[in-house]
Amino acid sequence: MENLYCLRCNRELESGQKSVAVYVFAQTVGIRPRQKSAARRICFCPQCSVSLAMGPPPEGALNVAAWQMMRELVSSDPALTSAAWEALRAIDGFLPADETYEGFRRAVGSFLQF
Repeated sequence: MENLYCLRCNRELESGQKSVAVYVFAQTVGIRPRQKSAARRICFCPQCSVSLAMGPPPEGALNVAAWQMMRELVSSDPALTSAAWEALRAIDGFLPADETYEGFRRAVGSFLQF
């Protein structure tokens, strides 16, 4: 079994871990004999999936097609967004579990105060 990595952030994705897989293959049309390439599996972790879907469209027709599919997945069910939040909360100290966290300071004027 091969190790899978998120295409965007290169984070290792273990078997059974929540992720989004995009399968890509090419096939001739109207040409005999028909030729078909091997399918390639491209994976994205939940954080990158949500980030890509909520960001601006990328350049290139193939990239835009994949981006539209990602947006469709993210907008159709909150499960993927929830998985992204769960993964971020699992990183120690990255996100608070609730809104009572006071580690961030409020903005003063037009600047953030650290």
